[in-house]
Amino acid sequence: MGWVALGCYGLYGVLAFGLRSAVQMRRTGSTGFKGISGRPGSLEWSAGVLFGIALIVGVLAPVLDVTGALEPIDLLDGPVGHALGLALFALGLAATLYAQLAMGESWRVGVDENERTDLVTHGPFAVVRNPIFAAMIPTSLGLTLMVPNVVALIGFAALVLALEIQVRLVEEPYLGKVHGKDYTSYAGRTGRFAPGLGRLGHR
Repeated sequence: MGWVALGCYGLYGVLAFGLRSAVQMRRTGSTGFKGISGRPGSLEWSAGVLFGIALIVGVLAPVLDVTGALEPIDLLDGPVGHALGLALFALGLAATLYAQLAMGESWRVGVDENERTDLVTHGPFAVVRNPIFAAMIPTSLGLTLMVPNVVALIGFAALVLALEIQVRLVEEPYLGKVHGKDYTSYAGRTGRFAPGLGRLGHR
């Protein structure tokens, strides 16, 4: 299953990052990649670094599986888990591409404090505020279930932590600063990663 997972990683990279950045470049003259925010050592900076590490560790997991360097965890390994993992990956990839399409020219990877983009609230953004990140979670979980070794689990945990820090400490403050009451109102009625959960101003 390691080779399948590697192929899925490659497909995700080509479609969700490569193709999307090429489309963005053609539309706006920019790839949409803004780099890591914050000063080195800050939580904002750490979120970007952790995100990069999570992607690298995620790719390393199937490599270790294919080479036989690391065995999967027996409790999580098996055809049912593999099938579920493949289904979650396919669903997550489709959701990621749909959310990217809905975001249009406002799509970015990272935050530029001096840049203002439109606040997107339609399509999947009417359901959750961060549909791309929300879709990355089942995608990563699916890849983890395909090769459920210790490295894959660490990569999945690192990704979830990175997304939480990035959204809470970088993107939400930035969007609140740029869009003011429009974002406050939107965030008050729309969940962060799941419908109804993580609305700002609600406990």
